[in-house]
Amino acid sequence: MILEQAIFTITLGSEKEFESAMQAATAVFAEAKGFRSLTLRRSVERPSTYTGLIEWDTVDDHVVGFRESELFTRYRALVGPFFAAPPEVQHFEEPAVVG
Repeated sequence: MILEQAIFTITLGSEKEFESAMQAATAVFAEAKGFRSLTLRRSVERPSTYTGLIEWDTVDDHVVGFRESELFTRYRALVGPFFAAPPEVQHFEEPAVVG
């Protein structure tokens, strides 16, 4: 399992609209091969910053299967208008330590 972390910086004042768009986007992600789950968290210190934690079976399921499909185009049409900057994305492997 791979955990994708996406940091979203949203245009001030559009946070609620972004949250609604991400809720709608979960249906788009659900159509993608290898998608497992999505959790969105809002920063306490910087309320227009969010982290998206998205579980995939493999990195390729995200980077190739999703990003190179029409699903990605649909996803970006929903949430892209709220971005103040491009998202920062990283992928993480299974945990080395669990506490």
